[in-house]
Amino acid sequence: MNALHIESLHYGVDGQPILRGIDLSLAPGEFAALIGPNGAGKTTLLHCIAGVVSPDSGYIRIGGADLQSEPLQAKRGLGLSIDPSRLPPVLSVRECLKLFADARGLPAIPPSTLALCEALALTPVLDRWLGQCSLGTRQKVGIALGLLGEPSLLVLDEPLNGLDPPSAYALKEHLRHLCGEHGTTVLLATHSLDIAERFINRAMLMVDGRLHRDWSRQQLDAIRAHPDRSLEREMVEAMA
Repeated sequence: MNALHIESLHYGVDGQPILRGIDLSLAPGEFAALIGPNGAGKTTLLHCIAGVVSPDSGYIRIGGADLQSEPLQAKRGLGLSIDPSRLPPVLSVRECLKLFADARGLPAIPPSTLALCEALALTPVLDRWLGQCSLGTRQKVGIALGLLGEPSLLVLDEPLNGLDPPSAYALKEHLRHLCGEHGTTVLLATHSLDIAERFINRAMLMVDGRLHRDWSRQQLDAIRAHPDRSLEREMVEAMA
């Protein structure tokens, strides 16, 4: 069973198409990057997968559950990083984590989440009000909330933005561990080709609302092994 299956997905605003027939399947354990220029539709696609917006046509299945007809079952296996601006300023970091754990039916903040907080240097600020935290700290909290409970599918939009280098590295290693050891599927929209070059096993180029190119693990390995090739160059040539 696919961790994610999208078929013939269309979405537009005020008659302007943004997604133009997206077909995509991700298997358990895939670490996939969605790359492409600004305005290509990457964030909109992630919002459709997360159920934040409803597509005009097509369907999305998460772990076999249809997002439209079985939303609760579909979202039960989904983790979405939270926009730092949407975090409640009157709660502490710990209270926010506990609130999300309650929403997932967990009796307490999972040890894996506390371990991630330690790796992201969040432990010293767990009892600080979110309204008193820096943007970078709130970015880390949003990531920890998305990964809480280790859902089978993670959808992350530019998660490395605002992270200091040690935290960015810790997150990349944590995601790679989840994919390799737990079979978690990660779909990550990013402009940072560093993570795409070194950590992922699949890359998809999105241009003008369409998936324009799809590089498999084998193709990415060939790019990495060649001294004169890079994913950045491949992307630029594919867009030419």
